[in-house]
Formats: sequence, structure tokens, C-alpha cells
Amino acid sequence: MDVFCNSLQEALYFGVTDGGVEMITIESLTTQKDKIAVIGLGYVGLPLAIQLSKHFKVVGYDLKSKRIEELKSGYDRTLEVPEENLRSADIYFSHNPAALSECKLIIVAVPTPIDQYLIPDLTPLHSASSAVGKYMKNGSCVVYESTVYPGATEEVCVPILERESGFKLGVDFVVGYSPERINPGDKLHELDNNVKIVSGSDPKTVEFLSKVYGKVVKAGIHQTSSIKVAEAAKVIENTQRDLNIALMNELAMIFDKMGIDTRAVLDAAETKWNFLAFMPGLVGGHCIGVDPYYLTYKAESMGYHPEMILAGRRINDRMGKYIAEKVVKLLIGEGRQVRGSRVVVLGLTFKEDVPDLRNSKVVDMIDELKDYGIEVLVHDPLADANEAKTYYNLKLQDLDSLYGADAVIVAVIHQLYRKMGLSDIAKLCSNHRPMVIDIKGAFNPPDKNGLDMAYWRL
Repeated sequence: MDVFCNSLQEALYFGVTDGGVEMITIESLTTQKDKIAVIGLGYVGLPLAIQLSKHFKVVGYDLKSKRIEELKSGYDRTLEVPEENLRSADIYFSHNPAALSECKLIIVAVPTPIDQYLIPDLTPLHSASSAVGKYMKNGSCVVYESTVYPGATEEVCVPILERESGFKLGVDFVVGYSPERINPGDKLHELDNNVKIVSGSDPKTVEFLSKVYGKVVKAGIHQTSSIKVAEAAKVIENTQRDLNIALMNELAMIFDKMGIDTRAVLDAAETKWNFLAFMPGLVGGHCIGVDPYYLTYKAESMGYHPEMILAGRRINDRMGKYIAEKVVKLLIGEGRQVRGSRVVVLGLTFKEDVPDLRNSKVVDMIDELKDYGIEVLVHDPLADANEAKTYYNLKLQDLDSLYGADAVIVAVIHQLYRKMGLSDIAKLCSNHRPMVIDIKGAFNPPDKNGLDMAYWRL
């Protein structure tokens, strides 16, 4: 049947524009006539590629050749995908951007960090968009999953796509934005059971992407009225968490001055039905500790200076220094000499049970302790020793080399430390009365276990 299409929106239904451009459709994907590319195979992109490969033909692209070789061998350093799932997945892995030329749906899931001045660093996004523009076909759909400030997809990414490809948005290609909601190390809230936000440059693109993501997300699809709404929704999810944790951190500092156990206060407060359960702690990583700066950057560029968001960021960013100073006071209180004392830090990654070292706030605490002349010994069962050395100039120690400490800081509560328990952790202080600083409040106070030690928790 001959069908005349007078718009790109119709093309997504009928598969051809009035200019003769064949557009991608859900049918062309399910029949594997067209392929999907996932750019950026980290903790977001890899699980997505795995799930999509169960229904479509998928190309997994990452510019790091070492990462590609690891994935081909069945090893995922993020620990998000089990080896058996990775080996059985039908994905063509490549670090050659030319592989993108075989795909018509291209999903960009690259990191969006901040620089040393707390300014959004869009370099990975620029690089990915440039590669896509150079190799994308007529009739393609490009979707971004990276966290950005509202407006970035249309104001930053689309011009790069148009410049590199020579195509025009709405005529030769369409775009969408569907923010990731992966929580590293969380096996309960994975891709398939998290509602997926979907947006697009036109209504038909939204419908098309809803069908694609609907194949792998069983929890449901939430369509937004615009790309900017979807971008804003993503960036405030972690901003809200950041502010709530900042409140808990400030309360913890206040209660410590009062001699009150913060965890006991929170346990009591949580008995009310509408109390929100947040815990104090170090706020690192590449989401909660980063995303608020994307929103504040955009707000300030428009002449509005955010106060509450930045206040929360200041509180959370100084927690490493606060905890280090508390350790020094505790050492003095125990009659220990500060300079030259040995302090063991258990955990270096930004979060428990994940190997990711990016933007770990444990490092802030370590640097502050070193400024007091303290010898800091660091252990982490999941962190890569070479990355720790390269990123932070820190040498990871074996557990056996940690004995004889003046104090032990449980900074990241990996499963190994939970299994050790407070008693075995305290034994690392073999030359003194044990001193344990429990940042995550993972253990009950020692008096409830009949243990004699100096113990403090945030």
C-alpha cells in the first residue's frame, strides 16, 4: 500500500518520510532489520545493553579498549552483571565508533561528572554526541540517558549531532531523553522493576521509545510532556536525597555536641508513619554528590542563585573533614599521641558493595587525617589497587597488615566488614584499648555486646 507521509511523526508509524528517508520503527527493530547501539558500557549502559539484547540486535560501544576486552571475556568490573549473563548475551562489543554506523537507535549512557570547580563537565557527552553525529544514519533516533541539566539535550547535544551529521532534527532524525535509574550494588531496584521516564522531540518519538523500553521495563513507562521535564525530574531525584542527607548530617553534628546518639534518635523518630528514613554519612559517588551542581549551574546561568541546594552541598562536602577532626579528638581523649598514630580505614569506594572509586568522600577524610601527621592504612576488598594509586595516590593494604592500629574507621560497610563484626574489627587495635569509629552506624554500641572499647558513630 502506498502511503504518503508529510511529517517525521508519521514516519515513525509508516517508516518513510516524504523525502524518501526510511525511519526506524519498532518493527524494524524487532525483525532485526535495524540495530540498537548503547554508548558507554558502565553501570548504566551495560545492564541496559544486556536487557535489550534479549529482544533486539545490540551493539555495545565504549571508547576504552580495555573495557571492551574485559566484557568480551565475560568480566564486568562494575559487578553489575554476573559473568554467566554477560557471556550468554548476544551483543557485539566494540571500541571502534564506526560500529555505530550499523545502528539506527543509539542510546547514550556516558558519565556526566563535575570538574574541580564544581562545574558540569560535559566532555564525555560532547565526545559521544560527536561520534554519533559522524556515523549516524538518516532516519535515526538518538536517546540520552546521562544526567544533565534541563535543556542540555536540545541546547548542547542536538547542535553537535546536526553539525557532525549534516542532518536536521525533525527532518532526518529525532531525539529522546530517558534518564537512568540504576542504583549501583542494589539488586532489588534494577532496570526491569524501575518505572522508566521517557520523553522525545515529538509525540510519536515518545510512543516509539515507550515501546522499545517497554520490552525490558516491566514496572511501567512514564511519558513526559517534554525533554526538559524528563531532564529536570532526573536531576531533582538526587538533589532531594542530597538535601535530606545534609539535614541528617547537620542533626548528627548537633546531637554529637549534646552527647546524644543520632542513630537512637532516628530509630525513635522513624516510628512515626510519615518520617522519612535518611541516614547521615559521606555523600560521594557520581550521582547524589554531583547531580545537584548540574541544576545549580543552570539556575545561576539564568540569574538565580540557589540557596538551599548549595547549603546542603556545603554540609555534605565538609563531612570528611568533620569526621577526621572527631577522630583526632577521640585519640586525644584516649591519651594517644596524634602525630604518628596508626589509623586504619576500612572501605574506600563511594558506596558499600560496589568497586567504584569515583568521587569517594572517604578520600577527603583520609587527606585531613594525614594533615595531622597520622599514618593512614587503607583496606578495601572491592577497590582496584591500581585505580586507588592512580586516582588518589593511596596504597591498599592486606587485612593482615592492619593489626596494631590506634583506631579503626569503618568508612564503607562492605559485606566483608559486616561479617567480621565489631569484635573482630576491634581486634585490629591489638596494641591498645580498641577505638572504632563507625561512620555508617552499622553496628550496635559495644556495651550491648559486652565489649570494652572507645566507640563512636555518626
